[in-house]
Amino acid sequence: MTNATVRASAHTYTDGLPAELTSFIGRRHEVAMVKRLMADARMVTLTGPGGVGKTRLALRVAADLRRAFPDGVWLVELGELDHPALLPQAVVAALKIQDHSARPPIQVLTDRLREQRVLVLLDSCEHVLNESAMLAQTLLTSAPELRILATSRQLLGIASEHVFAVPTLPGPDSEHGEPHPISDAARLFAERAEAVVPGFTVTNENRDIVERICRRLDGLPLAIELAAVRLRALSVHQLLERLDDRFRLITTRSTVTAPRHRTLRALIDWSYDLCTEHERLLWARISVFRGTLDLEAAEAVCAGDGIARDEIVDLVGGLTEKSVLIREEHPSGVRYRLLDTIRQYGKERLIASGQDQELKRRYRDYYRELSRDARAQLFGPAQIKLLNRLRVEHSNLRMALEYCHAEHAGLCIDMASDLLYHWISSSHLGEGRDWLERGLADTAGLCEVRARALWACGRLAIIQGDLASAVERLAESRELGERLGLEPVLGYVAQYSGMIAMEEGDTASAVSSFQEALDRHRAVTDPEGEVQALTWLTFAYSVLGDSEHAVAAAEAAIAVCDAHGESWHKSYAMTALGVEFWRQGDTHRATALQQQSLRFFHAVDDSVGVGGNIEVLAWIAASERDFTRAGELLGILRNIWEPIGVPLLGIGHLIRYHDECEARTRRALGEQAFQAAIERGTRLSREQAVAYALMEEAPSGGRSGETGGHSALTRREMEIARLIAQGMSNKEIAATLVIAQRTAEGHTQHILRKLGFTSRAQIAGWVAEQARLSGEEPPGGARA
Repeated sequence: MTNATVRASAHTYTDGLPAELTSFIGRRHEVAMVKRLMADARMVTLTGPGGVGKTRLALRVAADLRRAFPDGVWLVELGELDHPALLPQAVVAALKIQDHSARPPIQVLTDRLREQRVLVLLDSCEHVLNESAMLAQTLLTSAPELRILATSRQLLGIASEHVFAVPTLPGPDSEHGEPHPISDAARLFAERAEAVVPGFTVTNENRDIVERICRRLDGLPLAIELAAVRLRALSVHQLLERLDDRFRLITTRSTVTAPRHRTLRALIDWSYDLCTEHERLLWARISVFRGTLDLEAAEAVCAGDGIARDEIVDLVGGLTEKSVLIREEHPSGVRYRLLDTIRQYGKERLIASGQDQELKRRYRDYYRELSRDARAQLFGPAQIKLLNRLRVEHSNLRMALEYCHAEHAGLCIDMASDLLYHWISSSHLGEGRDWLERGLADTAGLCEVRARALWACGRLAIIQGDLASAVERLAESRELGERLGLEPVLGYVAQYSGMIAMEEGDTASAVSSFQEALDRHRAVTDPEGEVQALTWLTFAYSVLGDSEHAVAAAEAAIAVCDAHGESWHKSYAMTALGVEFWRQGDTHRATALQQQSLRFFHAVDDSVGVGGNIEVLAWIAASERDFTRAGELLGILRNIWEPIGVPLLGIGHLIRYHDECEARTRRALGEQAFQAAIERGTRLSREQAVAYALMEEAPSGGRSGETGGHSALTRREMEIARLIAQGMSNKEIAATLVIAQRTAEGHTQHILRKLGFTSRAQIAGWVAEQARLSGEEPPGGARA
């Protein structure tokens, strides 16, 4: 019933909520009460002491109410947030809103939630109480269908707030007398005890002892879970004896602290006392981390001064066994987390030891080095692994930046610049720009660090559409670059100046800037900058109608990427090349390039890249007069661009192609059919939308006017069916369509399943019959 098991699964989410890894015990009355409050109130706050189970109760209520909120139920964990000003951005990130505009995060939230029926769970508000109250008030005022469920050790104090004080778990109705059902507190103890002592059950012989243990622990779920762990070494009788001794001692020490807080403190004290000296040291040192950490980080930051590096792995294991550390499985590997209450305890011990400043310095330097190394290796085969690592370390990166800024703003802007692609790829544009702006405001002088931070800040401003700020930052960066002779700085200033020129419609000037950037990047052997400049030259030459130079630039960019094992920038270069092939009328090659890059962008969750690819696929469909497909793709795009806030982000010069595609499709279909196609596209999930764009699935609901087996197949499947009818093998089909043989095999299986056939001969016969019915020539040379 505590935060422990909830946060142990913090990265296993279903519809914005973490999955429950242990059973939810008791609380039927509390769940019903909170649900009744939620039916009448727009905001309910669950209050109570640490360890009483506020988070677990809130999550259960939120899960039960999921069907009442069609636009989502989302958990926002605030326990890791130490900088109150970042609260709105934390909510934006938790709601998976990938807004890349320059709008303030609070405006992004109000605009997004204004017409949505959403439940937001704000967890652990007490340390950002005022900011949480202001944010909740603003959101509730602007979004009439929004509901907020908060957890906090004290109420937020806004007018619309209803408060529910979470009680501890009840014990038996009486200590003596008639037999009574086992209490919820004892059930929790028994379940957690069984996890550490397989086969443990509450029996007639031990039942009274278990109930007395739970009463001694005031029914606090976290205390009960911590105590159950002790059964690895003690019997229930020994456990009760030691609880009595410890709580008599803690009571004589303090008459001011509330009993339940004394109970929890005593349990954590006991856990601390049961640790070895080195485990206690590590516990205190790990408290410097935010969110989760891995073994490598623990070794780098916590070793030394009494703990050898090779001891860390065993000490981590010991703390995990004692339920001090929570072990989590992540795609990137095993990570560990301290519960907030236990982290705060460790922090107090760290401060008392006098080592807190030294640990903060080590922590800061570790994440500075991680950011620097990631930046150095991002252009290469390790790129995706590194970007994913930075995503999972976001809370630690944020805290390290805070420490950097507190010591010297120059350290802050240096690290924030290294994290440029983290800000972009993880949709933390606003936060990244905030760190750079804060640091730049507090630094001055002539130095390369400032010059680099200026162009990095300008890059983020361009993506957000804030061109005026970008021009200002790039001008100062250029001035510093020229005075200090910084060729790399001047290369990126030229490149981003070209992007601004493209946005403003001055393509000739853009080409000049991109060529200058290309020359400077090549002069200092910067392949990443070279590829970016070549990709933008592709776009620019294409706009000017210079196909020869556009194709040459793209092919050169792809060649550089291939030489370095790089995929992300390569996919953008392929997107640009696909635009040019489409403009030339070569829709076959254009489609292949867009679909290949789409597969990559979807795999790394790059919404901007996915949107760009689907844009071009919509234009291709309209060019091929497949206007129903074009309309459905335009519907999909509404789901992509609206959350981001800016259509065709970063390549806004292409917006005219979108407008032309939409106008042409609307004219061809007529308003009613056009809107129906748009609606079919918007109904698709992200997975379905990508599958449809890749011609792997049809949009749900079908198309009006289409019947029979023909409509069951996608356009790509029809194309493959016709090639099968011509007698081609899967290998020959793959070569003809420039797709993988495995992909061709998959399409063939889909066709057989959809049509209810068992052989390729049946497909060939079906294709011939479809051609006869439509008056077309059947595929020649059919051989099954």
